[in-house]
Amino acid sequence: MAALFGPGGNSEEFHASKYRSSANAPDFVRDKGLDAYEYEAGRGIAGAPETLLEIGRRSREYGIAVSIHSPYFISLSSVEPEKRVKSVGYLRETAAAGALLGAGLMVVHTGSAAKISRETAMEYAADTLRMADEMLAETGFPIVLGLETMGKLNQLGTLDEVLTLCKLSPRFAPVIDFGHMNAREQGALRTADDFKRVFDRIATELSPEHADKLHCHFSRIEYTAMGEKKHLTFADTQFGPDPLLFAQAIRELGVSPTVICESAGTQSEDALFLKNAYLAN
Repeated sequence: MAALFGPGGNSEEFHASKYRSSANAPDFVRDKGLDAYEYEAGRGIAGAPETLLEIGRRSREYGIAVSIHSPYFISLSSVEPEKRVKSVGYLRETAAAGALLGAGLMVVHTGSAAKISRETAMEYAADTLRMADEMLAETGFPIVLGLETMGKLNQLGTLDEVLTLCKLSPRFAPVIDFGHMNAREQGALRTADDFKRVFDRIATELSPEHADKLHCHFSRIEYTAMGEKKHLTFADTQFGPDPLLFAQAIRELGVSPTVICESAGTQSEDALFLKNAYLAN
């Protein structure tokens, strides 16, 4: 299988096109020559059930792989137990929306470690994820919970932390945001081999299939000493990671990830740039 590429949410180009409704997002993705789409629900599930069903229907018709990003206000590592319980409820709502979309994976941020130790934050996140795992088992939603690597130093979400949490359940999988990793590690992804080592680590710690079918995010991200500052476009070359080196790495590894581009407003154009770079040679 080849890698899949698509945008996270609807780009500026989408809004300027003939496709004005979110239900038409799969048409836009198909016409761009892309094959994946991540529905963004960072501020909550805004789409009506009929719209979500229509996105799912059209995506299946066009062969577009769909995922969904859960709300940003979910807090897996909150010091308040009731907030962690509420977070499981929000994950349930996201999974239900994902079922309407036909999404195979829902992305969630792993939590904060700003006011507590990382060890305590991991304990709280693990507790929340065990509740989420039970919820998914009880509801029967056929969706994978994707734990995302994060870009700020005071957030949970190093590669090690994500891989550790993924071992809690076969329903969990890593979502590697290479822009976040690069920002958190102060520009550490400098060569194709740097990207390859991430895939190798996933294969070793989880399984070769996890590495081969990795769901990942890619964008250039500006950072400071504290990590991520803001998402950029591929035209903003002062900060990495370099999309050409990433495309080279996955091509040479022969892996088949789903790559969601999260550039600032140009995610569809930049996703196509990535796909063309991957297919080159």
